[in-house]
Amino acid sequence: MGRGHYDSAVHRRLIDGLYTEAMLLADEARSYFDEGGRVEREALPPMMRVSFSCESLKVTTRLMHVIAWLLTQRAIQQGELAARDALDPSRRLGAAPDTDAELLRGLPEQARQMIASSIDLHRRVARLDAAQVAGLPDESPARQMLDRLSLVF
Repeated sequence: MGRGHYDSAVHRRLIDGLYTEAMLLADEARSYFDEGGRVEREALPPMMRVSFSCESLKVTTRLMHVIAWLLTQRAIQQGELAARDALDPSRRLGAAPDTDAELLRGLPEQARQMIASSIDLHRRVARLDAAQVAGLPDESPARQMLDRLSLVF
């Protein structure tokens, strides 16, 4: 994705929409897992309570990775960061923790919805993250040769 891609109004609106969605979901998840879900969690068997707590952390992890990635995209749009800098591994979308489908079925409905929403949002942003790499112009032949030589030596 060249600089022009980051300047497009459509891309800007997409990033802004995803950012709003991520922040709303983060607020809903915090409210549910910290407050509303407490009663539901306490009604679960002991091992499911632990799983419930672990899943709440996974939701938070997914959302924080998404929000960090979206903030990087906003920095690029504002000219605070070069588009190529977004490819640094520290600025790429972090991996999402897995949620076991069998475990998911045993959790309360609202918890399942929060988990599913965080998984869906992370997957959509992961496609954008992958597209930013795929859309880059190929490296120069000289750079490719230097990279190959560095592997030999």
